[in-house]
Amino acid sequence: MSAHPSKVEPSISSPRRVILVSIDWTRDKDPRLPLGHASLVAALRSAGVDTRAFSFAINRAGFDEDRILRDILESAQGAAPEQVDVGFGVYVWNDPVVKRLLSALRHKGFQGRIILGGPQISYAGSGLEQLYPEADAFIRGYGEEALVALAATFERIRFMGVHWAGQVDSGVQARAQLESLSSPFLEGVIELSAGQRFIRWETQRGCPFRCSFCQHREAGSRLRRRDIPLARLEREMELFVRSGVDDIAVLDPLFNLGAHALAVLRTLRRLGYGGRLSLQCHFSTLDEEFLDACQGLDVRLEFGLQTIHEREARAVERVNDMAKVRQGLRELHERHIRFEVSIIFGLPEQTLESFRETIDFCLQRGVPTLKAFPLMLLRGTALERERARWGLVENDEPIPSVIRSHTFGEREWKCMAALADALRRTEGGHPGSIEALDAWVFSSPDSSGWWSPAADEVRVAG
Repeated sequence: MSAHPSKVEPSISSPRRVILVSIDWTRDKDPRLPLGHASLVAALRSAGVDTRAFSFAINRAGFDEDRILRDILESAQGAAPEQVDVGFGVYVWNDPVVKRLLSALRHKGFQGRIILGGPQISYAGSGLEQLYPEADAFIRGYGEEALVALAATFERIRFMGVHWAGQVDSGVQARAQLESLSSPFLEGVIELSAGQRFIRWETQRGCPFRCSFCQHREAGSRLRRRDIPLARLEREMELFVRSGVDDIAVLDPLFNLGAHALAVLRTLRRLGYGGRLSLQCHFSTLDEEFLDACQGLDVRLEFGLQTIHEREARAVERVNDMAKVRQGLRELHERHIRFEVSIIFGLPEQTLESFRETIDFCLQRGVPTLKAFPLMLLRGTALERERARWGLVENDEPIPSVIRSHTFGEREWKCMAALADALRRTEGGHPGSIEALDAWVFSSPDSSGWWSPAADEVRVAG
């Protein structure tokens, strides 16, 4: 879908060779190709583009930047240098690696085009050429249709969401017509026949909320939710059941939104899917009809609560209706539905005591799995732009976290981190109150790997 008339009408009569590189953060059970990467590959191959796809896990032993460089250069052989595109998805965890690889590619004499996408590109403002001087093109937003259009011609076509280095940057996001996108499962890009029992899946894109710490939104606006057509999803669900998939993690930022979600759940139940189904939900949209649709399925509902305090919630534009939260927790327990809750430490306006109160609220109400994550200032988010307002300071870790603000210092942050680690260690069997969690921390032996200086901090502060 083009925002402007193209200089040339894209044609796949003599497409370019595209080398797609994914440098992801994975778990052992993840498919070889991440879902977003596989969707790009499916779109390119369906359009007849000569596509070479590589996926590397940055958090695994043996990760080797030199190997990535060799694979790219070897894959480019046999094609005219000017007919090769290399594409990278850029994320917070791989940004430094990608920058080094881009420099190395040019140093090795690579003459093809370099195309970048992913959150670090989609949510960046102007000045991408300064961040990635070796790159030729940048795709903000959904990359499937944009990549196919770029692969069709050597010219710098005008296409919605594509910014060419050196040209005026409009900052707009690329769209995708979900009803016509190729399925990476149905096209065999993610192979289920090889005994892949766990998959990540999407049924829609976008989110109606506008949390200031989150990249699931278009710059300056809410990201309008778009459903993937149920006809495609049904074919995928039939394939999952037929192939023995027994663990599905749905990546939709917010799944429990109306009729589309209900139709997906009812179809899975009709097809006899008996595996695990993990769904990201929100207490504000939790209702009887949705909970009824969950019956008969092995669901795990994941709720992002973040904080119980309105002052902190308003600071990040994520206010919770606490009456609905309490009601939702009661109904989940009454129906014996498995669920977990996540919260954030390091929020603006947060203190150690307010974080402890959020933990205690959840423990007192029997949340079976409570996960606490450090706040990150992701590129292009409203919170990143407002860091000075709240006094937010990050550490120098490869994936930086906020460790200081106007309302807490590093000492208090270490206490929060210690409590978060205690929650991780007690998942499925949390103590019933913050005081009991403190006692667990103090009784945990040093041999377990517990960071005793942090435990001491909690003891002093608590």
